[in-house]
Amino acid sequence: MLAVLIVLLTVALVVWRPRGLDPAWAAALGAASALLAGVVHLSDLPPLWDATWNATLTLVALIVLSLLLDAAGFFRWAALHVARWGGGRGRRLLTLLVVFSALVAAVFANDGGVLILTPLVLELAALLSLPRAATLAFALAVGFVVDAASLPLTISNLTNIIAADAFGLGFGEYARVMVPVDLAVVLACVAVLLAVYGRTLPRRYDLAALPEPGSAVRSWGVFRAGWAVTPLLLAGAFLASRLHVPLSAVVGTAAAVVWLVAARSGNVSSRAVLRSAPWNVVIFSLAMYTVVFGLRGAGITGAYGEWLAGWAGRGTLPGVLAGGLSVAGLSAGLNNLPALLTALLGIRESGVGGPARDALLYGAVVGADIGPKLTPLGSLATLLWLHVLGGRGLKVSWGEYLRAGLVLTPPVLLVGLLTLWGVLAGR
Repeated sequence: MLAVLIVLLTVALVVWRPRGLDPAWAAALGAASALLAGVVHLSDLPPLWDATWNATLTLVALIVLSLLLDAAGFFRWAALHVARWGGGRGRRLLTLLVVFSALVAAVFANDGGVLILTPLVLELAALLSLPRAATLAFALAVGFVVDAASLPLTISNLTNIIAADAFGLGFGEYARVMVPVDLAVVLACVAVLLAVYGRTLPRRYDLAALPEPGSAVRSWGVFRAGWAVTPLLLAGAFLASRLHVPLSAVVGTAAAVVWLVAARSGNVSSRAVLRSAPWNVVIFSLAMYTVVFGLRGAGITGAYGEWLAGWAGRGTLPGVLAGGLSVAGLSAGLNNLPALLTALLGIRESGVGGPARDALLYGAVVGADIGPKLTPLGSLATLLWLHVLGGRGLKVSWGEYLRAGLVLTPPVLLVGLLTLWGVLAGR
């Protein structure tokens, strides 16, 4: 019970942030409590660091890269093109924003996506003089999709990287399973968002209100470097596992190249970008894993793993649903990172292998990426999204978000899990 209490108190500190407490230091307090209480031992820390360092450094490098490109006007240029491709039709613009958000999340991770795209969509709404209902619909589309559609690549979400590292999944192996799942999820997002918010969207909007996309670019050197580096990053990520190179080294090299171009350009404050990078995510990830690891000594992860293995033994579909729905529920209530870490420890302890393990593992990832959208506290990306909206004058209450999350999330989650079942059954 002590281990469970420490987990619950840590999550509460991370979510509520009393007196502005940084989530990383909130998690660190939880980890220190676990160590002092004896539910985790100092000898456990080296393997925990080994399990998290690559994932967290990869995420930091991705966010540095995305912030550099954002400072150069890369994403604003793309967003203005997306708005023009909308042809002045509100429903088409929402569809294109969903696809655009999914692409950004796929390559630059969900946390980078929410930081960059939320302000951009609010700027677009202001340029087009949209009312609050339409602005919220577009903002919800972006905030929902950057998490729900962060499935296709290991680099698309911190949870993906941790899961892949935990069970030795290569970049290509993971993508072969999850790219089809993500495509189905994106289509489901479009359908659900249009069904729920279609009436609030403007039938037409004024294209003349949009500036030329080229006017958004502040550094053409960094802009071109971004176009050159992105495909090389993806190719390097694909080869990394085969060459036994850490994914963080590949992404870090890409970020370093663009940073050097930015430093020489003079139009982008490369030092400011480094200072604003979320280095504390390294502390957060290791500390949260330490807190959750205490559940292992209490026997909770083992019992959970046995329960998961029992369902997986009944077939691929029961395994996918057990892993996905249980992690989705835990994510909605506890936050997705501790939820996924608990599932990974349980799967490992159960000793399940082969197709049964894949059903549980991939199902857990789908649950950890989509399930958090049920509630505001499901992921740090959602809390960050709410914070950005509030800072821009668009206040969204937890009740308002809950109503949206409970309508949008279940059908998209079900589509993702059923598509995953089809992909795994067809292998």
